[in-house]
Amino acid sequence: MAQARISAGRSIAAHAVLITYTLIALFPVFVILINSFKSRKAIFAEPLALPTRETFDLIGYTTVLKQGDFFGYFQNSMIVTVASLFFVLLFGAMAAFALSEYRFRGNLLTGLYLALGIMIPIRLGTVAILELMVASGLVNTLMALILVYTAQGLPLAVFILSEFMKQVSDDLKNAGRVDGLSEYTIFFRLVLPLVRPAMATVAVFTMIPIWNDLWFPLILAPAESVKTITLGSQVFIGQFVTNWNAVLAALSLAILPVLVLYLIFSRQLIRGITAGAVK
Repeated sequence: MAQARISAGRSIAAHAVLITYTLIALFPVFVILINSFKSRKAIFAEPLALPTRETFDLIGYTTVLKQGDFFGYFQNSMIVTVASLFFVLLFGAMAAFALSEYRFRGNLLTGLYLALGIMIPIRLGTVAILELMVASGLVNTLMALILVYTAQGLPLAVFILSEFMKQVSDDLKNAGRVDGLSEYTIFFRLVLPLVRPAMATVAVFTMIPIWNDLWFPLILAPAESVKTITLGSQVFIGQFVTNWNAVLAALSLAILPVLVLYLIFSRQLIRGITAGAVK
């Protein structure tokens, strides 16, 4: 009875901490959202105040929807983000499974080589990447961004997933082999469901930098037809004058899809955190 009360108390405390951190993280989003519905004068006069009848203004959203193909930018960002996440999780999980499950000469060196990608920023190779994309004919294509972001996210994915996969029971995998399951079946049906919290962690930490990145879209895909939402929003930011109504409206619209993706992946992440809190 006492143990059950302690476990329940820990669960309540864990949820309270998660809710607190969520509210703190969402406060800047709230400020951006309320200011996107106010006039320029009200934004600077009372940035934390809610829109009123006098300060309410939709000029920012009107400007965003009229200037540029904003829905096309959304579509490009969604395609790049979702495709990159898919390949990062797939190839990262497969590489992590191979490094954690099989013992071969060079196993440790291969793991260290992949981990170097965490310590060495991929932007240092921008010139070489651009030359490679030009030679491959992939400049101004979404495929160029997907390839770069996949390469950028793989080191962290392999590093995190390999540690989790080492904790999966060998007896479970050997039982599957005794029953005649192939290595692919063991990987997809036995191992992956057990490391879903780790997969969610990788997805969350990989998704945000991809969606918010400006560098590689500006270098590799600056054409109007393949612009991402972050690059498309820069049209409202000038050297001397910035249209803050349009910038805040664009940010508010850009937050919605990534917030949905975050909520989808964070459910597994929260489950893993709360499950560890009540053990």
